[in-house]
Amino acid sequence: MGCRDNQSDSGFRCHRYVIAGVWLNFCLQLPNINVIRNNPFYSFWMAGYECTDKLNAFGNRVDFLKETDHLQQVATDYQLLQSLSIRTVREGLRWSQVERTPYNYDWTEVRILMAAAREAGIQQVWDLCHFGYPDDLTPLHPLFPRRFAAFAEAFVSMYREEEPDQVLVVTPINEVSFISWLGGDVAGTSPYCRHNGWEVKYNLMKAYIEAIEKVLAVDPRVRIMTTEPLVNIIAGPGATNEEVLAAERANNDQFQVLEILAGRMCPELRGRADYLDILGFNYYYPNQWIHSTNDRLDWADPEPAGGLQLSVLLTGAFDRYQRPLVLSETSYPGHDRPLWIEMLGREYAKLRSTDIPLWGICWYPVIDRPDWDHLTPWHNAGIWDNDAKPGTRCNRVLHQPTFTALKRLQDHMHM
Repeated sequence: MGCRDNQSDSGFRCHRYVIAGVWLNFCLQLPNINVIRNNPFYSFWMAGYECTDKLNAFGNRVDFLKETDHLQQVATDYQLLQSLSIRTVREGLRWSQVERTPYNYDWTEVRILMAAAREAGIQQVWDLCHFGYPDDLTPLHPLFPRRFAAFAEAFVSMYREEEPDQVLVVTPINEVSFISWLGGDVAGTSPYCRHNGWEVKYNLMKAYIEAIEKVLAVDPRVRIMTTEPLVNIIAGPGATNEEVLAAERANNDQFQVLEILAGRMCPELRGRADYLDILGFNYYYPNQWIHSTNDRLDWADPEPAGGLQLSVLLTGAFDRYQRPLVLSETSYPGHDRPLWIEMLGREYAKLRSTDIPLWGICWYPVIDRPDWDHLTPWHNAGIWDNDAKPGTRCNRVLHQPTFTALKRLQDHMHM
């Protein structure tokens, strides 16, 4: 398998070299080739609906569009967004539910979501794969890339029959970096491997790029938005030189997916610079940590421990790739959600004073969700929570402090 000669414990890289004890990273800075196209989004603030159809740690299929009742209550859910002037949402196709037998697709439930968006004037950004695969596939199956590319092609063809003129933004595979670790290194989902994260990532990226090729062949207007975790991994106080280098390697590895997509790493997978269109980054409160201990940094004040503010992390990503950015997932569980929103406002204000194009922020999930593996408890991370008893229809309970904080920020910054 390509690129396997350059390996590390935290992942694998190409074009990384050690000279005089210093890691050098070649081909990381992409030239500005004037591919920043028009902003396609209907609104700056976006809402994400948890749409995973993955196999959980116990091998059980979960379907969160149904667990949260979003599929049943989609019209109501979209109506709720009007109070926050949100007109762009992230949704998922649920590959395992659409393709129950190879190359046969049932788009019935996808069309339900599409019809609701059409009625409400909502723009849907589609995850083609959000952690779930058909029952007969894993990312290590030799036909996985071909099957996924065919699925992606079929979706765009169907979509264009229904919506010939609508702007279509897709994420081929959500959080490749995370799901390759979860399924390939810690056996938390399919293919339930340990220490095989690179093999999973490599085949997922093969599928990702083949899907882009098929999608753009159907419709060159389709926009591609990546959605990768944005993290900061540091060595911590008193670290040895070896620990410092290990943390730097781990921190650089977060960009492997984008490097492959751009064709700067594993070029045999046919990545290209123009496949980097819109760079979505997912950022939550545990996303900065000390490499050797796994201790998380204080999200509200990470700098005393050697961490970085969110605006600095986003600026670094923009400097690296020169592409427009979206904070494609962010939220906070519990009572401090308003404090998280205030932090987002401060960091956005810093970016707005620069020329860095941050095109949107997506609160994910906007309707609360339960735990993947146990389906309880619910995380209390949405703008609307659920307090219905298990086994009964989910309800929508507005978390008023979060709503008020977001509304205040929108009004103050005209977002």
